[in-house]
Amino acid sequence: MTQLKPGDKAPDFKANDEQGNTISLSDYKGKKLVLFFYPKANTPGCTAEACNLSDNYEQFKSKGYDILGVSADSQKKQSNFKNKFNFPYSLLADEDKAVIEAYGVWGPKKFMGREFDGIHRTTFVINEKGIIEDVITKVKTKDHTNQILG
Repeated sequence: MTQLKPGDKAPDFKANDEQGNTISLSDYKGKKLVLFFYPKANTPGCTAEACNLSDNYEQFKSKGYDILGVSADSQKKQSNFKNKFNFPYSLLADEDKAVIEAYGVWGPKKFMGREFDGIHRTTFVINEKGIIEDVITKVKTKDHTNQILG
């Protein structure tokens, strides 16, 4: 699990989004950012989480937040996921796991009695100065907006 905590400087990153644009943390300087890591595009939990954030996007914008999703899926998978649900925010295709590892969300998981390495569903709320304000590790996929803004 992540060692990052509120008050820490958010690790800088550079990765391509679903369209092949290079996105970095510095692009969000002076803005608040919700950076959410999810295990896999188009799976039920990840879809519920991403749709919950998308459905409440105007609420985030009105409070000055941008949203950025990250998984180890390919650019094509991220693009399909974004287009299928019409997400108003970018999704990073972190195939080499550079961002995932910088934020410490890769590690052993258990699912249906099987143990494997994967992405721990985690959300980081980052302020305008690039400082982590909140780390949400027990994400409620259908009610994630309230966890962040509540």
